[in-house]
Amino acid sequence: MGEHVGQRIAAERKIAGLSQRQLADRAAYSLSMVKAVEQGREPASPGFISAAAKALRVDADRLQGTPYVETLEEGGPIEGLVELRAILAEGSFVLPTEPPAATELAASLAAAENALRRDKTRQALALLPLLIRQLHGAIHAARDDEQRVAAYRMLCAAYIVAEGACVRLGYSSMTALVLDRLDSAAQNANDPGYLVRSLMKRSRLLMAHDSTDVAMALVDRGLAMAAGGSDAELVLRGYGYLRGAIVSARGRRLDRANEYLTEARAIASPMRSESNLYTTDFGPGNVEIHACAVELEAGDPGKAARDGAALALPSDVPAPRAGHHWQDNARAWLMTGKPDKALIALNKARTVAPQQTRLHPSVRETVHGIAQAQRRQSDSLLGFATWLGAAL
Repeated sequence: MGEHVGQRIAAERKIAGLSQRQLADRAAYSLSMVKAVEQGREPASPGFISAAAKALRVDADRLQGTPYVETLEEGGPIEGLVELRAILAEGSFVLPTEPPAATELAASLAAAENALRRDKTRQALALLPLLIRQLHGAIHAARDDEQRVAAYRMLCAAYIVAEGACVRLGYSSMTALVLDRLDSAAQNANDPGYLVRSLMKRSRLLMAHDSTDVAMALVDRGLAMAAGGSDAELVLRGYGYLRGAIVSARGRRLDRANEYLTEARAIASPMRSESNLYTTDFGPGNVEIHACAVELEAGDPGKAARDGAALALPSDVPAPRAGHHWQDNARAWLMTGKPDKALIALNKARTVAPQQTRLHPSVRETVHGIAQAQRRQSDSLLGFATWLGAAL
């Protein structure tokens, strides 16, 4: 069987000279959980991986084995990755490019955003480097404050796409630099909405480092910045409540997570569709997706599995968001001892968001868990693992 996260954790634990009990104490998880994860009997949750990485003083990416370079290379070179790295290295000294008309810039930005929403992450990334340099050119060439602010707002939106692309492709180590650039651009956008988005995205990054207290402080700060009653502020506040729910669940504070969900539902209940303001995708469907995720992270996996399987996702929920829901649902079924139902959920994720499903670490963990749970590996599991690029 191919190497899974638990085996990497065991190897790093031994290098650090820690016993399983010592790791359990440092990570604030039970000894039985550490043993189950290392043996592959229990899929490593994102929260467990973050806590173990912090306890072992290694990057979470190292434990997950991301990015999955061999899988990525099957689709050929990743266009835009090297160029985006160069832009991030340039920091506040980005070399600008002569910009086209504002309408052409807006069309390029919309194409990148739509590609990310449709699970075409490689396509989105390929569009970003030239767009970002052109937007810096537009900032330099602006004839007045109105044009300059408009260019900064588009630059913020481009960096939001860049953060999403880096996370999905497994290059999460780049996201801190992307968020630094987003912070800088947001200071000049004359729109607090982008500052709120930046705070919420940084809170997600902090969860990967098991810094849930700081992440929660950023969520609360963002919520305070979106306290009004405009459509934009309501959507941003609802989005912030969902982020707060996940951060609270990661910190195993279920009561607080449910309080945030209640607030989010109150905002979403009158909405007839998911909103794409600030590319938040906030709406009734996303609220219920998060409710299942909270239950999985900090509550009852059985309830998460049942509720998640019964959830009818609205048609306007973006493909990656729907795919992530079915990935979570698969992990929930596995945790309740139903590997066959877990595989059904994984195939739903594959159908709706194949690119994201193939590159998400939790999917490989779930596949390894299914293989451990099945007495005889089914042809359907072997077929899924082959498509995934995971050896069983």
